[in-house]
Amino acid sequence: MKISINVDDIFGHRLQNESRECGFHANTNKQTTVQIYGYENGASRFQLKYRTAHLCGVIVAIVLFCGFVFIPVSAAPTTEVHVVKFAHDGTTILNETTIPYQWMEANLPVQGDGKTHYYHQGPVFVDDKESQWDANETTNFKDRGAVKGTDIRNLCDLVGGMSPEDSVVVVAADGYQVDFPYQNVYQPQPRQGPIVLCWYNGEETSVGERQGVGYPPAYYNGMRLVFFADTTTNSEGKHVFGNNDMRAVMPKEKIYLFDNLYPSTSGYTVKWVDEIRIYSGGKTGNISPAKSVGQPATTATPTPKKSPPSVILPIVALTCLLVGYRGRCNNG
Repeated sequence: MKISINVDDIFGHRLQNESRECGFHANTNKQTTVQIYGYENGASRFQLKYRTAHLCGVIVAIVLFCGFVFIPVSAAPTTEVHVVKFAHDGTTILNETTIPYQWMEANLPVQGDGKTHYYHQGPVFVDDKESQWDANETTNFKDRGAVKGTDIRNLCDLVGGMSPEDSVVVVAADGYQVDFPYQNVYQPQPRQGPIVLCWYNGEETSVGERQGVGYPPAYYNGMRLVFFADTTTNSEGKHVFGNNDMRAVMPKEKIYLFDNLYPSTSGYTVKWVDEIRIYSGGKTGNISPAKSVGQPATTATPTPKKSPPSVILPIVALTCLLVGYRGRCNNG
């Protein structure tokens, strides 16, 4: 028997300000193999797998799972973006500007209509490597809402644009970042679509992570990066940028793997974006954040402090797990 729980489907309303995906899977025979996973804003937070022959092991898994679910987030909606272009040395600023979403909507081409929903795909937890790509796009879609926004290509052009050897880095207020080469920004295939910085959501998602409706801060996951894929690779006619699409269009080194194992395009959908950086000649090495050499540009509120009980809960649960394992939980 297999048990799978995903927090997007269970706690969608309660986690409306959260940037995370987590859950656990349990395969039960004579022993139960429990896999607990979680990531926040695309970054892996933990991956724990263990075996237990006792019910208490599963209970501990649930406690650990819930401990991650209720840890507070560390960022807030953004309403403007700092766009900066660096020289080949990675530090000299060639051009920069800071623009609010209101200016984007009024002065740049608008992507989306506020009615059409766009989707990414989360990890597919199966053992078969080929099936993890889910070529037929059958499961774990992540509805990002009926969004509107601005193609990041148009934003890059405001500071001189990209050359074929350049790379662009999209940065969130909480520090999470993703980077893309020239061809995925300026010459995207239809199955990928333009990479859009979304500043409006016209309709809430029916399942999974809630986005908020309207402009930021009502659109509380904004501003968010979403790929506006077409419908050619989805049998249901949905605009899904699936894991197999990622394999087809992304350079191998840019493919996102959850926990360095499972393909997941959901890892690209950065929320609370406050900065876009162009690196002439490509991003190399450990480049310092642009804010250390340029001007800060974020409307995010101060980082909320994490409450001690939320942090302590997973630690206590893990301790119970170790004690339970040594004592077999039944003194047997």
